[in-house]
Amino acid sequence: MAKQLESEKSRLNSMNLPAESPDQTVTNEHQGLLGYEKSFWSSGFSNLAGVDEVGRGALAGPVVAAAVILSKDTVIDGATDSKRLNARSRKELTCVIHERAKAVALGAASVREIDQYNIIIATAWAMNRAISRLYTKPDHIVLDGLPMKSLNWEHDAVVGGDGLVHSISCASIVAKFCRDQLMVKLSKHYPGYGWDHNMGYGTQEHRDALGRIGHTPHHRQSFLGIQYGLDI
Repeated sequence: MAKQLESEKSRLNSMNLPAESPDQTVTNEHQGLLGYEKSFWSSGFSNLAGVDEVGRGALAGPVVAAAVILSKDTVIDGATDSKRLNARSRKELTCVIHERAKAVALGAASVREIDQYNIIIATAWAMNRAISRLYTKPDHIVLDGLPMKSLNWEHDAVVGGDGLVHSISCASIVAKFCRDQLMVKLSKHYPGYGWDHNMGYGTQEHRDALGRIGHTPHHRQSFLGIQYGLDI
């Protein structure tokens, strides 16, 4: 199985974009959405987990990751990079993803972990926790962005994967919906920072509030220094 997977990965890496499978059980448009997944499904790997994180660049709040395994030929209509969707669409799609996906799981890393270890390691921990909570064991992992040294699973990484790989798109939606809900709840306890709409990111409103009110236990101390002025 390991040799078969390695061969399939080599074939995928040689392509600019994932090739469409000749399987015509879904529409051509849907085949395009499932191009990456179908390349694995056609080789006998039925449990490919797409993984993405949300909140990596925020000044406040945890980093949250989601992992999603789609059943063969399952398309979540409307699912794309979560940043392209409005809040209502993300809420509706999160419900559909939970209903139709083979497995969905969430993981998070706290502000304390981010400050103690750094955001890169904390992001990998959030992803590890999400993957380990999947009730279906994944055959392989694909995540958005660059490879993560601290990830405990062999994986592929696709830059811009949240808009290119359907299972990653689904993971990005679930992760963002979950984290946004958390920041809205926190905003009621810590008013003035605009967390109910900036979700803890470094908007001018948020930065002005930091100068006026000060920081909270949910602010990342490591970000308030070196990374305070960066739009990441």
